[in-house]
Amino acid sequence: MELTNNAKRMLKAMRADPERTWDLDAILEATDWSDQAHVAGAGGGLDEAGMVVIAEQRTNLWSLGPEGAAAAESGLLEARVWDWLSAQDEGSRGMRDLQASEAASKQEAGIAVGLLKDVGVPLVNGSFSVPGNTAAIEATIEMRTEFISSLAEEGTLAEADLDGGLLEHFHGRKGLVDSEEHVERTWRLTARGIAIDDEDLEEILHVADITPDLLQGEEWRTADFKPYDVDLPAPTPVGGRAHPMQALIERIRAIFLEMGFSEIEGDFVQSAGWNMDALFIPQDHPAREMQDTFYLDEPESIDLAAERVAQWADVHESGGGTGSTGWGSEFSEETAHKGLLRTHTTVNTIRYLADRPNEPCRVFGIGRVFRKESIDRTHLPEFHQIEGIIMEPEASLPMLVTTLKTFYEKMGYPEVRVRPAYFPYTEPSMEVEVKWRGEWLELGGSGIFRPEVTEPLGCKWPVCAWGMGLERLAMLVLGLDDIRQLYLSDLDWLSRQPIL
Repeated sequence: MELTNNAKRMLKAMRADPERTWDLDAILEATDWSDQAHVAGAGGGLDEAGMVVIAEQRTNLWSLGPEGAAAAESGLLEARVWDWLSAQDEGSRGMRDLQASEAASKQEAGIAVGLLKDVGVPLVNGSFSVPGNTAAIEATIEMRTEFISSLAEEGTLAEADLDGGLLEHFHGRKGLVDSEEHVERTWRLTARGIAIDDEDLEEILHVADITPDLLQGEEWRTADFKPYDVDLPAPTPVGGRAHPMQALIERIRAIFLEMGFSEIEGDFVQSAGWNMDALFIPQDHPAREMQDTFYLDEPESIDLAAERVAQWADVHESGGGTGSTGWGSEFSEETAHKGLLRTHTTVNTIRYLADRPNEPCRVFGIGRVFRKESIDRTHLPEFHQIEGIIMEPEASLPMLVTTLKTFYEKMGYPEVRVRPAYFPYTEPSMEVEVKWRGEWLELGGSGIFRPEVTEPLGCKWPVCAWGMGLERLAMLVLGLDDIRQLYLSDLDWLSRQPIL
């Protein structure tokens, strides 16, 4: 093969000391280059020609992420909370005490529970249980603190210089440490590279681009043009197309529109009243805790019609006029006014019904919802839900089952079954399952809205309702086992996905 000018220059420089193993800096200095891309390109060509051999040594370099930098400055969360716990009396070590302290923000309090449990301080009946001997706890926290401090001081450290157990621990915590692969290459001449004739290393000016200026004169007749190998494989052009998630949303939208439904939308920011109280979810329900719901500092409170809040209070406390006994607990108007990020899209349909209680409707919505979930292969703190309702004189459970079976059949899953379930705001309630690869997979919940939900809204007829997670359906359609793959900027993976 014919060598490029850069390959000739690099080979000539290396032949000045043929037994040497050359690193990047030595080659840059010998060739008078400033760009290492020249070395990579020329070295690759010489390696392909069998004139040099390339050796690579790969090392993972670790540094602090944004959360790690903050921890280095203000202390690890578990260290701050442990210092606070150590200074408290036994009766002042509760979760509420922690949330009211300056040791951790409201958002950090839930995370701190897991971290303290990991070091041996569990939360028992709402209070942290500190053992009599705390030496092991303090040693663990000290080692973690020293690990973060060492990275803060050094900037970057090779993986071999770090404690493997602590590295694994911090790698599992979001934003504390980041890694970057560092590759060191060396080049060494082969016998063929040493034996090449000096005359073959004369650099020749090649014309790579045929420009108008070149063609206007006569120089092109005697110019040396850069050779092109027309037999080399060419890259396959990839055109733009919709992301699989967006394509799936459009497919679902088309199916519901074809079935005679209308689409509705709603705001991300809602009040706890509309998001939970209107759905007859008790105010002491676990889903309302900070660990599951993103409550907001701005707006911290959202205005609600006093008449509407009074209706919810009546239903929750005594059942109102619905025939129910309610939850029997005192209703907090302050809780109802709290601002939050919606935890489901059902709030859209509830607000739609409140505005049109006497109009028959078949509506659906597809939107993002937010829950304080730990990120893993099946959970994300932000995801999409598909929601739908039917309100009309003949609305019934068989109609709901038929609608869901029709939808999934149009999605390509003809085997659908339902089984009894419990949800606070529907009765009867059902979970919907489809058969995939010989197994039944649960994809959503459904049922008839309870009177405690519909009667305060003034609904005239029964309301069939259902909801399902879009990402879970996407995993099924695309054959994924990790939900995070849907949101990676992996162009190779995206280019190989089917057109939905």
